[in-house]
Amino acid sequence: MFFEFIHTAMGSENSKELFVNSLRDRTKSFVLRSIRLFKSLPQNEEARIIGKQFLRSSSSVGANYRAVCRSRSQREFFAKLSITIEEADESLFWIEIISESGLLPLEKLKSLMQEAEEIIKILSKARKSATI
Repeated sequence: MFFEFIHTAMGSENSKELFVNSLRDRTKSFVLRSIRLFKSLPQNEEARIIGKQFLRSSSSVGANYRAVCRSRSQREFFAKLSITIEEADESLFWIEIISESGLLPLEKLKSLMQEAEEIIKILSKARKSATI
């Protein structure tokens, strides 16, 4: 499961735990940053609709990653990890829409976009290493 991937990637048991905890904190931080972004959106109908879509997908990243860490089987691990990646990618999509529609300037979004991309890369590598 997830710890098997971490064992291969990280080596020692202590390193595995640090990696898992670090990614758990990172995905939680992504959610909290997303909430702040949502709150900074303009108060209009377009921003409300797009913002809610973004908030749903971004909060799902943190929640589903926690579920990945508690998976009971290899299949469950793979499925939940896939959901987490999809939600992170959807979050990135909505950030792009927020920028390209002019709701917020790209400069304000770049850091969160980069974090979403990095989370997707890390979790995608974990999924490629998983065997079902």
